[in-house]
Amino acid sequence: MTIRGLTAGTPLDEPGKIAQIVVPALGDATMRSSLSNGATAELLLGAGAQDDCAAFRLRGDLVLVAGTDYVRGPKFSLYEKGFLSNYDIGWYLAGANISDVAAMGAVPVGLLSVVRYPKSLPDSDFAELIEGIRDGARAVGVLNVGGDIGSAERIILSASAFGVVEPSNLLPRTGARPGQLLCLTGPTGLAGSAMKLANQGEDISGDDYSALLARWQRVSPRVEHGRIFANHPGVTACIDTSDGLKGAIETLARASGMAVDVDEACLPVHDSVRRAAASLNHDALQLVFGDSVDFELVAAIDAEAVTEVARECAESGLELHVIGSIRAGSGAMLSRRGVTTNIPGDVWRHA
Repeated sequence: MTIRGLTAGTPLDEPGKIAQIVVPALGDATMRSSLSNGATAELLLGAGAQDDCAAFRLRGDLVLVAGTDYVRGPKFSLYEKGFLSNYDIGWYLAGANISDVAAMGAVPVGLLSVVRYPKSLPDSDFAELIEGIRDGARAVGVLNVGGDIGSAERIILSASAFGVVEPSNLLPRTGARPGQLLCLTGPTGLAGSAMKLANQGEDISGDDYSALLARWQRVSPRVEHGRIFANHPGVTACIDTSDGLKGAIETLARASGMAVDVDEACLPVHDSVRRAAASLNHDALQLVFGDSVDFELVAAIDAEAVTEVARECAESGLELHVIGSIRAGSGAMLSRRGVTTNIPGDVWRHA
């Protein structure tokens, strides 16, 4: 659904935006999510109710997981350079927050969004933001159930995502153990490559780099992967790659008190990342491991369970790559052409 009938001129005030843009976009849809143990989460009051809070009825034995993330909005350099639209950054907000829920093995059940905007922002631009958030959530079966809007000196975006998971299926970062294999849900480095190319002055809007830009435009949280992992007892730890693959691996190792060995030969490398590396005069692995917000999942899986987990992923059309192993010790290393080195690339550092 796209909001129609918006006219140019003085933007609507906040009540007008709620009545004419937010409620029609988010609507009165209902949702009921079920877990493998029979527990359910049912939305009772959503954004359409315009109440003080969204409300869910929770039945059965379940754990509620929640996460929140702030997004820079128009301070994305790709937005400033014209590669991302208001719709795109709205979708990004939803996807980035839901990814954290997916990494816990949970079924996402709701998203609360905060949109701050300058009073001069045209209503059509505001509507694009709301529609992007809505569609980014609905792409993985989640509703934007409420939140807050209000004025600010520029667009500011934040959200909180919620999910439910069976108590025995929760996937923390601390669960990796010796003898397990390290698995990755898909190639990384695409989002970071797009950013670096654009900052170098390249036009990344063409077909050659469409896969790179898509990682920013249409964040795709790995919810299906997360649920397959959660429902298999051989998967004991998980983390998303929102701070880059190197950051995810090192965090998983540190949180679990384990050592991780990664095999270069097993890493999936997207052709677009190889082309970007050549253009940037970079080693491709710097991009693969670097500060790239790809929102893939890294999981620790028992060696004897990997084949079955991979089969379940393949049956759903999903990738799964074994990229290394876990052992007693500390730190994370890369095996590259028979030589063991530190993992290359930069880790995203929050200011």
